[in-house]
Amino acid sequence: MTRLHGKVAIITGASSGIGRATARLFAREGASVVLNARGVDALESVAEEIRRDGGQAAAIPGDVTLADTHMRLVETALECFGRLDIAINNAGTVGQIAPLADLDPDSWNAVLSGNLTSAFLAARVQIPAMLKTGGGALVFVSSFVGTSVGLPGMAAYGAAKAGLMGLVKGITADYAAVGVRANALLPGGTDTAMAGDQAQKDWAASLHALKRIAEPEEIAAAALFLAGPMGSFVAGSALYADGGNSAVK
Repeated sequence: MTRLHGKVAIITGASSGIGRATARLFAREGASVVLNARGVDALESVAEEIRRDGGQAAAIPGDVTLADTHMRLVETALECFGRLDIAINNAGTVGQIAPLADLDPDSWNAVLSGNLTSAFLAARVQIPAMLKTGGGALVFVSSFVGTSVGLPGMAAYGAAKAGLMGLVKGITADYAAVGVRANALLPGGTDTAMAGDQAQKDWAASLHALKRIAEPEEIAAAALFLAGPMGSFVAGSALYADGGNSAVK
């Protein structure tokens, strides 16, 4: 399948988990991908996997809380591949797990910066690049935490992830008419390093109607729908890929 033939995509948090699965899927679907994460070796390993399979990938390590990182990603997309059509803004951080009153301001700010401000910094340079070729698709990876449920000790994370929906709606109001679609993808529990040990995974599975957590490839498939031609009339929305979690609360 080549549903993304000729497209160019930025994917942050691409060295593992959902980001890695998305990068590999998008490359198989024909996209040239610009990959970002903080870990240089793990990121380059993903890019090499894609190249060995015949795809095109550039690896740009960096911190998504810094505006310069996003500028370098966009510049690489334009210089190496000539355009930017898709951005999967996936990188994020859980941060300190603690009741709200026990959080210090620095911990709060770090979680907001890593999940919400980073998304703003990404979008502000991605959108102008997309407009040069008639538009594109932005996908912000949010969470069921903060949108359909609150979890103990995760108020900062939930607030940041819920804030992405306000960002998505604002971008839609500003840019949908000129061809930029923005949507949020809300995964449930997913089998990644962030999921914790087996006991934590089993607990997370119990929250979902499907009574399991997702494989990263399942979330990547939902990202493909939002970013690709099958989602062409989807804008300003939240797609729950959460195994029915939000439906049974």
